[in-house]
Amino acid sequence: MKMAKLLLLGDIGVGKTSLARRLVLDDFNGLYKATIGTDLYRYDVVPSPIDTPFQFIIWDTDGNFGDTIFEHVYAKRSDAALVVGDATRRTSLDAALARVEGFLAAFPGRPASLIVNKIDMLGPGVAPELPEAAHNLGIPIIFTSAKTGHHVRDAFHDAAAVIARRS
Repeated sequence: MKMAKLLLLGDIGVGKTSLARRLVLDDFNGLYKATIGTDLYRYDVVPSPIDTPFQFIIWDTDGNFGDTIFEHVYAKRSDAALVVGDATRRTSLDAALARVEGFLAAFPGRPASLIVNKIDMLGPGVAPELPEAAHNLGIPIIFTSAKTGHHVRDAFHDAAAVIARRS
C-alpha cells in the first residue's frame, strides 16, 4: 500500500482538527479543544489515485508551532501539506500564506495547498479577503467547511493525486 505523510498546518483555531475529523470520521464537533503537539489520523483514499491502495497518515499539528514547525521532527519526510486559514480571520490567512511559503522553501518540490476553511460562516455570496500573493504562488486554493463537509474530501483527494503523479 502506498502511504503518504500529509501535514495539516495553520494557526490555532482555524479548523485543522475539524477538517481531519470530518474526513476520517465524517464528524463535526463545535466544541473547541486545542491540539497539543500532534494528533495522527489514517485515511484510505478511495478511489486511489493510483492502481494500488493509497493511504494518508495525516499529521494534525499544534498551531503554536508557527514557522518553527519546519525545524521539528513532525515535518520531516512529509509528502505534502494542507495549510489552513480561517475565512473569517484575515490574519490567519496571512499567516497561512507565510506558512505555505515556508513549507515550499523547506521542502522544495513537495506540493502544498492553501485551505480557506469556515466558509459556512460567511454570508451568501461573500468571498474571504485573500492576501494578493496567494494567487501568485501557483498552488491550489480550496474553500472548505469542516462543519458542512463542503470540499473537505476534495482537498485531501487533490493532494493524493498530486503526490501520486510526482511519485
